[in-house]
Amino acid sequence: MTRSLIKGPYVDKKLLETPGLDLRRSENFKVYSRNSLILPQFINRNFEIHNGKGFIRLSVTEEMVGHKFGEFASTRKKNVYKKKLKKKKK
Repeated sequence: MTRSLIKGPYVDKKLLETPGLDLRRSENFKVYSRNSLILPQFINRNFEIHNGKGFIRLSVTEEMVGHKFGEFASTRKKNVYKKKLKKKKK
């Protein structure tokens, strides 16, 4: 379900109040709220999105505006199957 247009986009207050966000620095900003919307002022910034266990780095581009941070950091672990080796006959 999408957010009502009357309410406007949701962005975490701490993310907007980050002091270094206004400056053109290449620092990584840690984001814990995966449901925050990516705004145009975040373009060309580096973010670290928390996926529940660690942080995943993300560099925001123009195509990402309007999406949420959580869409770019998977919380699921990819399943890897082991390949069985044939036993050698003696």
